Amino acid sequence: MNKATLTSKGQITIPREVREQLGLNVGDKLLFEVEEDTIRLRVLKSRPLGELKGSLPAEHPYPGKEGEREAVRRSAVRRVLGEGA
Repeated sequence: MNKATLTSKGQITIPREVREQLGLNVGDKLLFEVEEDTIRLRVLKSRPLGELKGSLPAEHPYPGKEGEREAVRRSAVRRVLGEGA
């Protein structure tokens, strides 16, 4: 069984073996669920944005960086000219 000690600032260090077993990384969130005198920790893993690529269907093909820039330019011009605002 792994143990941790609460510091004067209310912090604990999760033992390395536990971090490795759960695959915890910097930035991962832990959810504390308290029931009477028991605490249950749940891992809320952060996911790199790249993992989400392709998870939603695209309505239109990606136009590329220049296509995006051109769409932004057209939108800005319409706003400045008061069209479609």
